[in-house]
Amino acid sequence: MSRFLTSRRKRLIRLVSARSQQRAMFVAGGLAVGAAAVALALLANEAQDAFARLAARWPYAPLLVTPLGFALTVFLTNRFFPNSQGSGIPQAIAARQLTDPAARRRLVSARIAVGKVVLTLLGLLSGASAGREGPTVQVGASIMFAIGRMSPRHQPGLILAGSAAGVAAAFNTPLAGIVFGIEEMSRSFETRPSGLVITTVIAAGLTSLAIMGNYTYFGVSSALLRNGVDWLAIPLCGVAGGLAGGLFGRFVVVVARGLPGFLGNASKRHRLIFAAVCGLGVAVCGLMSNDMIFGTGYAQVKGALEGGASLPWHFGVLKLAATALSTVSGIPGGIFSPSLAVGAGIGANVAALFPQTPVGAVMLLGMVAYFAGVVQAPITSFVIVIEMTDNHAMVVPLMAASLIGYAASRLVARQGTYHALAAGFLAQHRKQETLGNPIPSEPRL
Repeated sequence: MSRFLTSRRKRLIRLVSARSQQRAMFVAGGLAVGAAAVALALLANEAQDAFARLAARWPYAPLLVTPLGFALTVFLTNRFFPNSQGSGIPQAIAARQLTDPAARRRLVSARIAVGKVVLTLLGLLSGASAGREGPTVQVGASIMFAIGRMSPRHQPGLILAGSAAGVAAAFNTPLAGIVFGIEEMSRSFETRPSGLVITTVIAAGLTSLAIMGNYTYFGVSSALLRNGVDWLAIPLCGVAGGLAGGLFGRFVVVVARGLPGFLGNASKRHRLIFAAVCGLGVAVCGLMSNDMIFGTGYAQVKGALEGGASLPWHFGVLKLAATALSTVSGIPGGIFSPSLAVGAGIGANVAALFPQTPVGAVMLLGMVAYFAGVVQAPITSFVIVIEMTDNHAMVVPLMAASLIGYAASRLVARQGTYHALAAGFLAQHRKQETLGNPIPSEPRL
């Protein structure tokens, strides 16, 4: 009997020790992801500021710098860091679903993380309409994958946790990070993995708070919808934002899978020229907007929300076009912040129909509706906007606009942008695994 108890005690000790080591691995990874997210945020701000100074000094410089910068970024991406192109979130989703560790390593790894940071900064330095939050997700997934490389059984959970921590640390939105991990990355709720995700998010969030302090990404907005006619803005923003987001996602996915005919063949055979043409299109959009659409769109939206002024009528349209061109060009860069900026522009246009309604409140509706249309993750959409503006009084209107935006997007796009692109990565890798051939860097996005 005593021998049986001793054996059972030893097994219990080993189990507790293994769980402690596992939790320590997630905590250490969360700390590393938080530090990486802060570093990328600070460097991204410097890159955008440098480009803004250049454009202010030489107004037509983007016509040269942006196309050349796009071409150089795509060259470096394809030559040295394949699978680091685009947002990075589709790669993280695909890596989590793959079963072969070697296949996962082609999508998330320490090498990819380094390349993602460098090339995202180069894109922003060239004036791309791109964000750093999607890249932070792939960087976070890569860091966690590298930490757990010797533990294949835990790799899917590590990738999930690193992705959620990336969102949380990039925006200082811990709740949105958790919801993103559950709704967008895993599309399910499992008690134990979710507990480890929360642990990682807390570690990443604490690191961000320790370095950056407590802040709200778009400042503090107290704008509210009053009773009556103000509430008509909800369905209008929901439909307009959802349809626009769905069309954006559909365009991006169609280009990623290959355009038909001559244009599709030319874009694949001459990727650097295609990237340069996209860069030229972004530069033209920038000149038409008085340099407002370059970068993430963070400064313009924050200024409008805090100052109460409306954005120009052309901001949303030009920002959408510039973001679409930046995304399909093949450079690394996210669509999180630019999508919220496009949504703010759509909201500002809808607000013109409601002169007595606070512009900021309608802009928030446009942000959540458009983003829900792009990613088709309605809960993540309204939670992240609430946390980024600290406007909890708008919970019900934002929830309604998000759900309407999601439903409208489904009319034009069957899948959210991230999952549709992830399906391309999955199909390509699984096909090559079956054939036993080297895996190329397709799809482009």
